[in-house]
Formats: sequence, C-alpha cells, structure tokens
Amino acid sequence: MERHYIGVDLHKAFFQACAIDQMGRRMWEARFPRTPEGIAAFGARWPSAPSIAVEASGPTWHFVDAVVAGGASVCVVDTRKTKIKAGYAAKTDRLDARRLADALRRESVVSVYIPPPAIRAARDLCRGRQQIVRVRTRLVQTIRALLLRHGSGDPPVTALSSPRGLAWLATVHLPGDSEEVLRRLERLLGPVQREVAEATAAVRHRAAIDPVVSALTATIGIGPIVGLMIRAEVGTIERFANGPALACYAGLVPRVHRSADHAWHGRITRDGSPWLRWALVEAAMHNVKRADQTGRWARRLAVRKGILKARVALARVLCNDVVRIWRTVA
Repeated sequence: MERHYIGVDLHKAFFQACAIDQMGRRMWEARFPRTPEGIAAFGARWPSAPSIAVEASGPTWHFVDAVVAGGASVCVVDTRKTKIKAGYAAKTDRLDARRLADALRRESVVSVYIPPPAIRAARDLCRGRQQIVRVRTRLVQTIRALLLRHGSGDPPVTALSSPRGLAWLATVHLPGDSEEVLRRLERLLGPVQREVAEATAAVRHRAAIDPVVSALTATIGIGPIVGLMIRAEVGTIERFANGPALACYAGLVPRVHRSADHAWHGRITRDGSPWLRWALVEAAMHNVKRADQTGRWARRLAVRKGILKARVALARVLCNDVVRIWRTVA
C-alpha cells in the first residue's frame, strides 16, 4: 500500500491535516476538532502506518499519544530548527499543514525527543515544584520590600517562610492600609509554604526510587531535587554522545560566528530546556568549592571573568560528569 505523509497544524480546539503521497500529490485535507471523536475521525482517514508531522506545542503530547495508539509514526517538529514557512508570503492553517507534510516527505524536518509518559510525569512533578517555589519567593520578596519601606527592620531569621519567620511576621504591625496588605500576604505565605513542603517531599520520594538519580547525587552539588530535574529533562542518556552534546542541549554553549580568520564568541545560546540549564547551574554553584583540579580551574576563572560566568562554564564541565555517571547505571 502506498505510504502517506500527513502534516498536522495543531491548535487548542482543532487541527488541520493534509495528506500527500510519495510523489508529493495531495490525497486529502480536512479540519478536525481536537476531541476524542475528532481524533477518531482523523484516524479513519489513514492508510496503514502513516507518517505524521506535527509541530511541538502545548497539546502535542496528548495528540501524539492518541495517534501513536492508532499505529501512526509521529515526528514532532522542532520549529526553531525547521523553517517550514521560510520564503512564503502567505501563512494559513491549511498551508502550514501542507508544508509540514511536504517537509516530512522530503525528510527536511528536525524532530524533537518524544519522552515516554513516565518521564513526562517526572517533568511535571519537578517543574510544578519549581513554580510553587517561585511563587513563594515572589511573596517573600514582596513582604520584605513592604517592611523595608516602613522601616520595620530585617527579620531575625534567614528564611521568612520558616515557622520562626512566620511567627515573627505575625508580631509586626504597619500603619494604615499597609497593615491589611501585610496580613493578606502573610495569609498567602503560610499555605504556599505548606505546598512547597509537600511538593518537595513528593520529589524526594520519586528521586529515592530512581537508580539514575541515586547515582547522580554522589556528585557534589547534586541532591534529590536537582538530580531528578536532570533525570527528567534528559530522559535517556543515549540521546547524547558526550558531555558537550548535553551542554549544547541545555543551551550552555556560547554562540560562535566564524568566517575565514575571524571568530566571534558570544553569549550562551539558551536553546533547549531552561529547566535543565537551571539544574546544572545550580549544581555548579556548589562545585566551585571542589578541591580537585576542576574546582581550582573554576576559582581561577571566577577571578578573571566573574563568578557568574565561572558557574556557567563549570556547568558545561559538569555535563561530562553527568554523562559518565549515568552510563555506569544504564
């Protein structure tokens, strides 16, 4: 049976699909609602084992799970590295689906890693905890700024969200409407702190049963929180040939423009997973104190370039350790 190549322009409420054959001839195209019934109707139009290209977006994983269960081969397209719309003046959902199908047929698309459900669940767990921590940080910063404006002094503890910090905050009073604002922020901070504690406990429990995380935590600066974040964002270490490849995926490598005898090195690319980049830089903050040759090199670099650049450079070096340790477990 002739193979079909299907391009899908996916949206929140619907998706536009276009199917072409091996010669690039258009077989059919239609719009379907992004519901179980719509996906079932989409699957009824397939031949056996079609190839489907869909751009990475919010509802992509749910869509991918549904069509893979129907026997399709799916390519999730990296929109930053695949220029589907380059050189075209018009852009519509129908044209996007056609161009995706044709690019898939010509094998000119760059795909992204499709994590299995277990890895996606671990990512949601780690990212969800980090988002709650950010909410707590924003609340604490707002309270500290309010206290500073009224000259109430610094709290007697480092962590304002700790039990001692909350107890001290309850004794502070501000004039006028600022008192109401402070009490409102205080009422928010308590529940958020409890949610952070519960999310942290869940992450630690998940990290304790993962052999890869247990191996990574033997490295200085990598605990259960950072270790599970690295584990979830990387997924499988077989994707990367070496440490520099992992550093490139994390967006930790500098931009390079080279022509003839001229070379320009800029800031890091920041491509790839921002969560993985955060975890590696977080681990590098503690690795600056290492007593080995790598630690001494990082401290010399901090003197010459500054501590922030040294941490980023050390995070790139840590990618070698992550790849080496992970492969001993795998």
